[in-house]
Amino acid sequence: MRILTFDIGGTNIKYALCNEKFILSDKHTIPTEAEKGGQVLVQKIISIIEDYDDIDRVAISTAGQVDSKNGIVVYSTGNIPYYTGMMVKKIIENKTGIPTYVENDVNAFAMGETQFGAAKGHSDFLALTYGTGIGGALYLDNKLYKGMGASAGEFGHMITHAGGKQCNCGGEGCYECYASTKALLESVNKRNSTSLNAFEIFDKENFQKPEIRSVIDQWIDEMIIGLINIIYIFNPPLIVLGGGIMNEDYVIDLIDRKIYNLLMENFKGVNIVRSQLGTDAALLGVAAQATKI
Repeated sequence: MRILTFDIGGTNIKYALCNEKFILSDKHTIPTEAEKGGQVLVQKIISIIEDYDDIDRVAISTAGQVDSKNGIVVYSTGNIPYYTGMMVKKIIENKTGIPTYVENDVNAFAMGETQFGAAKGHSDFLALTYGTGIGGALYLDNKLYKGMGASAGEFGHMITHAGGKQCNCGGEGCYECYASTKALLESVNKRNSTSLNAFEIFDKENFQKPEIRSVIDQWIDEMIIGLINIIYIFNPPLIVLGGGIMNEDYVIDLIDRKIYNLLMENFKGVNIVRSQLGTDAALLGVAAQATKI
């Protein structure tokens, strides 16, 4: 079986071919160009699909709240305008004739990690990914918990600062306004004379600057605030953290050093780890589900 699998984020689209043994090949990363809106985005996906021959399934992991049964984006914030209500599965299947599976990106991430990565063998865990925003997923009793409207796990829109920064969800003071990778970049570049990306911030030359290090440390404190709230609500045995920023050892190490000193004693059993699969997690998660349709 040849599966063309996609992971659509607010910044980039990653895609690859996946075979029946769940080995990925022919990997690509292109800009999402999210500001152009949902219709342009879906047409971009269709154009990519049409470049391939002999595809048996299309699997799509995407930002936004997703009704995976019907392949509909039930809600999307302003990160991808005009995406809410988009019938992604129907549009793609009507155009290409290829059976298509669509799922929320962090749910897909959790699926990948439970089958092939850091959560393998765990019946209960939480997943969070940090990027343009912050996404979450709940894996309970060996299955995803999606809530009443297929929208559970919106950890990025917890209010951590009452009356705080305006969020593109329409709220104020949301967790992702302070603890996303986007929030880190905005804070660092306010203090820096040049514009740095996430990788450049952690370059030795920049990382050793006190003004940049202090922003990073404050940002990690913001991450910890949200994680503590989640731990106190769910009391999970495992939390898997994803997003490219988690490749930086300093981030996960400082969370590990700080958070256990702040938790009540009977919550300290939680194990906080980073993704084993990295950017492949969501690609593999939806590919595995696509084989079932």
